[in-house]
Amino acid sequence: MNSMLIGIGLAVIVLVAVIVIYNGLVRKKIRVDESWSDIDVQLKRRYDLIPNLIETVKGYATQEKDVFIKVTEARASAMGAGTLAEKAKSENMLSDTLKSLFAVAENYPTLRSSENFQKLQDELTDTENKIEAARRFYNGNVRDFNTAVQVFPSNVFAGILGFKAREFFETATQEEREAPKVSF
Repeated sequence: MNSMLIGIGLAVIVLVAVIVIYNGLVRKKIRVDESWSDIDVQLKRRYDLIPNLIETVKGYATQEKDVFIKVTEARASAMGAGTLAEKAKSENMLSDTLKSLFAVAENYPTLRSSENFQKLQDELTDTENKIEAARRFYNGNVRDFNTAVQVFPSNVFAGILGFKAREFFETATQEEREAPKVSF
């Protein structure tokens, strides 16, 4: 009788532990999904701003067709990216092409002074900052989730229950991570 009570007690403890671990993993997974949706909202806002920006610049710099095409292609690529790695790569390309678009704008003083262009540039800068903040939030949640999936004893239950580690959303390329070389 005593051993039966001990067995039941151990089974209850194991069951409670499994429930607590499972619920913790689910909470962390939901946070990761929610934080990804924050990034997605900001990326959509960015995608929506780009055509307006291109049209504004086109009005002043009609001979810069190559830049417009590259920005448009990069935007389409970013919008159609499937995996997280593809998304990060295409977002890097889009950021690079936007830099070239702003470099073109530097050659046109009347464009730079245009209120419409300034407003779009400010909105895009604000959106870029929000994307960066959302990316940091997402990566923090991914870190917490991946830690929970990989540490004992939750890793045992995570494997059984099908929880898999998530990818970080990294936009910096290897060249951007390296310190610039300065020579005099």
